[in-house]
Amino acid sequence: MTESLPNERQLVTRALGGDQQAFAELVRAHQNAVYNLAYRMLNDRTEAEDAAQETFLRAYSSLDRYDPERPFRTWLLSITSNHCIDKLRKRRLTWLSLEEPLPPHPALTSDEVEPEEAVIQKERDAMIQAMLADLSPEYRAAVVLRYWYDLSYDEIATTLNTTESAIKSRLFRARQTLADKLGEKNADSRQATQNNPKFRFAEGR
Repeated sequence: MTESLPNERQLVTRALGGDQQAFAELVRAHQNAVYNLAYRMLNDRTEAEDAAQETFLRAYSSLDRYDPERPFRTWLLSITSNHCIDKLRKRRLTWLSLEEPLPPHPALTSDEVEPEEAVIQKERDAMIQAMLADLSPEYRAAVVLRYWYDLSYDEIATTLNTTESAIKSRLFRARQTLADKLGEKNADSRQATQNNPKFRFAEGR
């Protein structure tokens, strides 16, 4: 469960009093989490940067409505996810091309990665990102918040302004969709292998 630190609450109080340096410290503390969520949602670096900037602008302008009993990061992620969902609805497009590899979640990386592992990891990230493209913005947000940010059902529900039961339903259906897509990809891969002349030749020997 994510909690606001005492000094973080002090920073919010100072920011409400007009201390811009205090808000700058809050931005530095949470800018990576906000940007990463926006990137997972929008799959575009420039749009993610714009969304992160918009998140902090909105947060600053509505700081007087922030509940100090609520985790500050969760409140920021709520602003980010809602902004990204609005952008995706307006765009009405699926994720764009995966020419730029999606960096894996920082918690899953090590300092040094072997070249072969890096290639496999890149392919896995691209496949996951492509599969996420088949989810609606609301389902996509729930999946990212759950499996990349490890938020509880209650935190996700608060972030997305809905109920725990709705989040559980979204995650269940999202997992079904992703499992179906993964099954299709595996079937296509097997079919491609079987249609390969080299494979057929080796089989016949």
